[in-house]
Amino acid sequence: MYENYLKIMNANKIKTIAIPFDGSIHSKHAFDMALNLALKYHSKLILVTCIEKINGSWYGKEFTPKYNQDVKKYKEKILRETTKLEQISKKKNIKTITKIFVSDSIVEKILSFSKSNNVDMIVMGSHGRTGIDKLILGSVANGVVQWSKIPVLVVR
Repeated sequence: MYENYLKIMNANKIKTIAIPFDGSIHSKHAFDMALNLALKYHSKLILVTCIEKINGSWYGKEFTPKYNQDVKKYKEKILRETTKLEQISKKKNIKTITKIFVSDSIVEKILSFSKSNNVDMIVMGSHGRTGIDKLILGSVANGVVQWSKIPVLVVR
């Protein structure tokens, strides 16, 4: 599977792994995979949550207060989930931190964060969309894979 790739990566020590985390089962699988890699390479993990920034109005009514309330609730939910993951990591002596951002572009934020924090690898979940859904909805994983300068492992 990815073992051959990891042999190549072994020469370039994996010190920091970023995991884009949205609370989905796919991002939880990515965390599990990243945790296994961190155990093998003694890496630090960074759970990165990006919330898409929405500006403007809808039918002439500002939705900023409602949006801000939704963002606050989502951040609280993510923090509850990532706290559990951080505890799992701590039991295995793997340093794990969580970063939450609100950004205009999720893909750009993941990539810029990874670059500015010297991330060696990104491990992320794929929603497994195919066909017309993939064309209409686009894909954060696809964008990260296409534009990343560092290795990206996409987990299903």
